[in-house]
Amino acid sequence: MGQSRKRIGADGKARYTAYYDDVTGRRRSVGTYPSRRDADRAWQRAETDATAGRHTDSGRSRQLFNRYVEDEWFPNHQIELTTRQNYRYVLDKHILPVFGGYKMIAILPTDIRAWVTSLSAAGVKPATIKHCLAVLSAIFTTAFNDQITSLNPTAGIKAPPVPPATRRIITPEQFDLIHAALPTREMQLMVETDAETGLRWGELVELRVRDLDLHHGMLSVSRTVIEIPAKFHPTGGRFLIKNYPKDKQPRRLGLSTHIQDQLREHVRGRGPTDLVFPAPPSDAKDDPTVDGPADSPAAPAPGGLTEPNAAGRTYRHGTITAYNMAPCRCAACRGAYATYRARRRASGADGSRAISGPVGSPSPEIGQHISRTWFRRQIWQPALELAGLEFHVRVHDLRHAHASWLLSGGADLQAVKDRMGRARLTTTEQYLHTLPHADAATITALNNIRNRS
Repeated sequence: MGQSRKRIGADGKARYTAYYDDVTGRRRSVGTYPSRRDADRAWQRAETDATAGRHTDSGRSRQLFNRYVEDEWFPNHQIELTTRQNYRYVLDKHILPVFGGYKMIAILPTDIRAWVTSLSAAGVKPATIKHCLAVLSAIFTTAFNDQITSLNPTAGIKAPPVPPATRRIITPEQFDLIHAALPTREMQLMVETDAETGLRWGELVELRVRDLDLHHGMLSVSRTVIEIPAKFHPTGGRFLIKNYPKDKQPRRLGLSTHIQDQLREHVRGRGPTDLVFPAPPSDAKDDPTVDGPADSPAAPAPGGLTEPNAAGRTYRHGTITAYNMAPCRCAACRGAYATYRARRRASGADGSRAISGPVGSPSPEIGQHISRTWFRRQIWQPALELAGLEFHVRVHDLRHAHASWLLSGGADLQAVKDRMGRARLTTTEQYLHTLPHADAATITALNNIRNRS
């Protein structure tokens, strides 16, 4: 049974504190009121809510939003490490600076709407606002379920509409241009494997010899690797292997005879736990002459001088000075730099810098994972420039191209969904009719109707 207790304030006026007993028999306060009638109503409401399982702890509801997020919600919220990294950025950038000083009970739907409007006015992209609202909704959903707040102020709040991105799929002919521009046969095989299997990046670089069943022409996908900042890594490393792919379900893919033969030759002599596509040695990663062995002779100089640098100076091609000061990246200057590095390594003047290995890697000599950033900057972007495409292509776009090519070739939609490791069929349907010629039959039919006599 609840009750109201009279107390005298510092100003000498009487006030009344309402108490009730929760379902465990513990006596709790639901606040202090200026009259006994208000206090009685408060403990009666609290007692009714507690019986119905809807009690909100008035003390916890008055804690600061910043304290709840940092001390309770974020440390105990079960999410993937990459998601945790994204949440941390959003919290620090857009949410805590605004709501950190609010009491949990004081944040209302009007405050959320005003916040969304202010983000839009500040030029924040609609997709980012939508993500921010999703994070805030996750916080208040947990607070509501834990009976810290009596409402979820984000319920019904809409983010600005996110315009759908126009998806442009590269054609097989455009892929051939990129493939031919890649610097080494291993990189060509890696990219071709990606295009022929539709693997995500983490699945591709975590692929090991034991995942290849080349006798039956199959490839198994049961793990992925993520690359995260050390502060989010459990042991402060760089790579973390997860023993499940993104959709949490392992899958097996068929391989074409063409790619089977290349992979068989590529992994010959390797152990079952070796990476199929390990990172090149640290010297090769540091050396911009990754397109050829570092101890190869320098390419013949084209003659003449380099283009003027920022200071207006020019240098002779095929020299270290031209490579460093111009800076020139022609074959001659790259070759000169490669020869210089090789001689220093041979004399012991240049030591190799160690590369951090992945968590759970059987041994350092097995190989390291390829960094997505390194591959994009050192391999992929130079190849795109040489290919001369009129639009930008990401490595992940090879996955989109794989699905689109299969559907364009008549593959079953459900089979493509399973091959891609998609959870929903509607996600795979977006790849229908994405190639430039996919609508050709429709246009032909329209022309036939309009031009008939």
